[in-house]
Amino acid sequence: MPGGEYLRYVALGDSQTEGIGDGDDITGLRGWADRLAEHLAAVNPRLQYANLAVRGRLAGQVHAEQLGPALALRPDLATVVAGVNDIIRPRFDAVEVAGHLEAMFAGLTATGARVVTLTFPDIGKIAPLTRPIRSRVFDLNARIRAAAARHGVTVAETGRYAVGTDPRLWSADRLHASPLGHERIAEAVAHAIALPGSDDTWKLPLPPLAIPARWQRLGTELHWAATFLRPWLVRRLRGQSSSDGRTAKRPQLLAVHPAPDAPDRSHFTC
Repeated sequence: MPGGEYLRYVALGDSQTEGIGDGDDITGLRGWADRLAEHLAAVNPRLQYANLAVRGRLAGQVHAEQLGPALALRPDLATVVAGVNDIIRPRFDAVEVAGHLEAMFAGLTATGARVVTLTFPDIGKIAPLTRPIRSRVFDLNARIRAAAARHGVTVAETGRYAVGTDPRLWSADRLHASPLGHERIAEAVAHAIALPGSDDTWKLPLPPLAIPARWQRLGTELHWAATFLRPWLVRRLRGQSSSDGRTAKRPQLLAVHPAPDAPDRSHFTC
């Protein structure tokens, strides 16, 4: 929409879009979609925003559970981000996952909505123990780009830049973005849709980090495996999911009230 004056923004997805890693279930989750809504509302205070994302959802579940409600809200802007939970499962079918994403792209763009999606960073550089499945990320990213091109969907290429794998952009579990990471994603999407006041500074690297000794890196990996990987594997073996009993945090369109640290973009023009 010219000038970024969207009226109804709906976010579909899993834990990243719900906002895991940016706040908590006690104080409340913010996340990149909330942050993007704040940027949008700074340009157009009339914006209303719904977030249908639920942690732990696979791409097929996002498609089955969220597309219908999203269409009912008649968005003029929608974000669709899913697939990471599929990538880390033992059985991964890139064709099937991409098919669910493309069906959501098709359904939303058919109504005239502007649709935006993301590519994913190299998880092998974020969590070295996941290197055996990094090819899945590259495969899915290629399919996302192709499906997006077929339906006129905008792609924020968060998976193409080195900063995307900087550990400071990720929470301790290495699966969810940190508050800084969520803000970078929000800025990437704002730039992809040419929101007034946005730019490409989200791509810039952070100041260099000191390189830890080899023994320190090994200790870090062992701690991560014991603290996060092992419990995740146990839940999988028990058939449990972080999504059990969860519902969308913001299922209806509501006005957006910017957080205290949200940037003021209202004075910018294209």
